[in-house]
Amino acid sequence: MDQMTISATVDQIRGVTLFVNERLDAQGCSQRIKVQVDVAIDEILSNIAHYAYNPETGPATVRVEVEEDPLCVVIAFIDHGIPFDPLAEERPDLTHLPKAERPIGGLGLFMVKKTMDDVSYTYKDGQNILTIRKKI
Repeated sequence: MDQMTISATVDQIRGVTLFVNERLDAQGCSQRIKVQVDVAIDEILSNIAHYAYNPETGPATVRVEVEEDPLCVVIAFIDHGIPFDPLAEERPDLTHLPKAERPIGGLGLFMVKKTMDDVSYTYKDGQNILTIRKKI
């Protein structure tokens, strides 16, 4: 398992994405899977940056592990911010508004849940832990 701890700000997303992609490249991961994982990283870290410590900034740790049988990447996002279970949020209802009138936001975690094989959340020892799993 590899990990890095960063300041939970949006300008750290690129570095985390490169860190994770190095591990995916070492496994011969397809570009399609990397793009899906990259979008998930962006969405999750953006949410941590904007909401976990608001209005302050705090640390976020990203743990990356590659599991075998089946071959998959497991990425845990850990922060000490406000307890928040993003999986408890209801699926956004987009059917009642035309595209131009839909509010901005609210779809990021929905997309993560749709593209990852598993998404789980726990709050333990004062930490939010959101874990994603994707077969590679």
